[in-house]
Amino acid sequence: MNADDPRSIKTVFKKMSHLAGVIINSFEVCSLVLCVGALTVLLIANFIAREFFTSIYFAEEISEFLVIFTTFVGVSYGVRRARHIRMGALLDLMPPPIEKVIMIIISGVSAFVMFFMANASYNYLMHSLHKSHETPALKLPYWIFYVIIPIGFCMAGIQYIRTIVKNLVEKETWMSPEQQSEYEDET
Repeated sequence: MNADDPRSIKTVFKKMSHLAGVIINSFEVCSLVLCVGALTVLLIANFIAREFFTSIYFAEEISEFLVIFTTFVGVSYGVRRARHIRMGALLDLMPPPIEKVIMIIISGVSAFVMFFMANASYNYLMHSLHKSHETPALKLPYWIFYVIIPIGFCMAGIQYIRTIVKNLVEKETWMSPEQQSEYEDET
């Protein structure tokens, strides 16, 4: 079977990775824009209300939720855009084949950690769900605030898996599913 054949494993992996990327990207970008915008409006409105009248009673709780949501969706976004911490200088000194192997190993370990953290945060979410604690102002269950944490870790894990797939099916080295290595061969 030829690598360009639509039935080849390489083509199937590329299409699956692309579809996962489109879905996750849409969720990340839309939710990050909405959350940051809502946080901005809420904080400005609360500042104005505090100066002229009284503070908005639920602003702190909603702000906390928006920050948590933005943080954990941002983890996935950062992985997809290769904005995470990495040893760029060390990787740039390696020959491309070794750099690619190192990136696959790093992505595999990182995916494992993200899925491990997703599981741990899911367990915490379930514990919070059973405790039935509520927020003071809105009387919302606290677990609502924590739902995004395992989702964010899972999305980051998927991005690392996509990086592994990208490095396995492409000739070049990729730091993330969307960011190619900056290594340039000067021969």
